[in-house]
Amino acid sequence: MDIRQIDEGFAVTGQISPDDVRDIAAAGYRALICNRPDGESPDQPDFAEISQVAQKTGIPIYYVPVVSGQLTQDDVDAMAAALDEADGPVLAYCRSGARSTNIYGIVQQQKG
Repeated sequence: MDIRQIDEGFAVTGQISPDDVRDIAAAGYRALICNRPDGESPDQPDFAEISQVAQKTGIPIYYVPVVSGQLTQDDVDAMAAALDEADGPVLAYCRSGARSTNIYGIVQQQKG
């Protein structure tokens, strides 16, 4: 995992596995946001697999899938809602971390 800190309460990484969830929680993250739709690549674990481990670990996880290159205002609104509800610090993931970084930046811009 290559975790990149964006600001004090938000970081991004590429695709995680169910086995990564406990390490993420141990690193101090208090919520996860998945910005990757299921089925983008054959080797990608489904959100449900990661969510199941997150629930057992006691870390909230939000599913805000963003189709690469097709970010919508609904996606931005859903991300903003997840961030508002999450009691950070938050780690968001997608394939490489770029989508998560971009959508977070847009949410921050729209906040004013």
